[in-house]
Amino acid sequence: MALHFDAAEFEARRARLTEKMVEEKLDAILLFAQESMYWLTGYDTFGYCFFQTLVVKADGTMTLLTRSADLRQARQTSNIENIVIWVDRLNADPTLDLKNLLSDMDLLGCRVGIEFDTHGMTGRVARLLDNQLASFAQVIDASAVVSGLRLVKSLAEVAYAKRAGELADDALDAALKIVAAGADEADILAAMQGAVFAGGGDYPANEFIIGSGPDALLCRYKAGRRKLDAKDQLTLEWAGVSAHYHAAMMRTVLIGEPEFRHKELYNACVENIHAIEEVLRPGNTFGDVFDVHARIMDERGLTRHRLNACGYSLGARFSPSWMEHQMFYAGNTQEILPNMTLFVHMIIMDSDSGVAMTLGQTYLTTEAAPESLSRHSLDLLTA
Repeated sequence: MALHFDAAEFEARRARLTEKMVEEKLDAILLFAQESMYWLTGYDTFGYCFFQTLVVKADGTMTLLTRSADLRQARQTSNIENIVIWVDRLNADPTLDLKNLLSDMDLLGCRVGIEFDTHGMTGRVARLLDNQLASFAQVIDASAVVSGLRLVKSLAEVAYAKRAGELADDALDAALKIVAAGADEADILAAMQGAVFAGGGDYPANEFIIGSGPDALLCRYKAGRRKLDAKDQLTLEWAGVSAHYHAAMMRTVLIGEPEFRHKELYNACVENIHAIEEVLRPGNTFGDVFDVHARIMDERGLTRHRLNACGYSLGARFSPSWMEHQMFYAGNTQEILPNMTLFVHMIIMDSDSGVAMTLGQTYLTTEAAPESLSRHSLDLLTA
């Protein structure tokens, strides 16, 4: 088996989960989020684009229901011993196989939690589950159970996050060697992703973001490449990835002489991040972080140009997003705890002037001041 963690680590995670299940009065939980399965067992696949679920009982026993294509994947990458295959066929309903499995596991009439809020759960699957389980068990939305447990990283997970931070730095170094007037976005993107791969890293859970000129105001990936003008702006958001653990970064690089507006927006970004570093500590909440962000941006008259969130927790994630559930937005009561890996981003998109400015990096929280996982400074980048 090719596992990234030792048996003791996985056993500690299973103990935490079963303890939480007892607290939530769950007799079993059906895991549909791939990152939940990976965290609990090491199971590593993109087979969650089809129906599969890991059934975990309150006594810690586990059974994976999946397709034949993932049988060997599960055997080689996880510690799961019990694997049941549902058969691809015309009009197949794997939720019927699941119902039969739950019956075999003596779960009829029990309280069963399900991870609904995940990309591994389609609307069709949810409806099929309702049809099969409505009269079989008491179904509970348990989407936040494993997600909540994953917020605080173990020392072994922190090691992967730190390596991911090194790979993110390597990617920026590779980009900065190329960024100049006339440079092709395709070459920049290839250099960044290549640096992560060359360092032994993985694909990210979502695409790297790259955009110049007007597209520098976008904070999503889009198809198409262009070459940089003699005077230009280039927005990059990317992540180093190690064993699926992510450390994200974000920068807007200026080509040619910066506009006054660029400098003005950069000053707002860097002031904001330094202020957030003072509250990114135990005793404060995710909502407190956002309040600092909103206050500074709004005092500078940037309300229309800022976003309604300024970062999020990240860790081991699978496509289509490297974001974990908890985000920095208004009213979020999630407490900041030591050993969280949190991405703080400042994104200002001034559509009136066509000027973009971004700044972001991943932090490891501690008992006191947060630790940046990047060796790069927060200085304004120019080429």
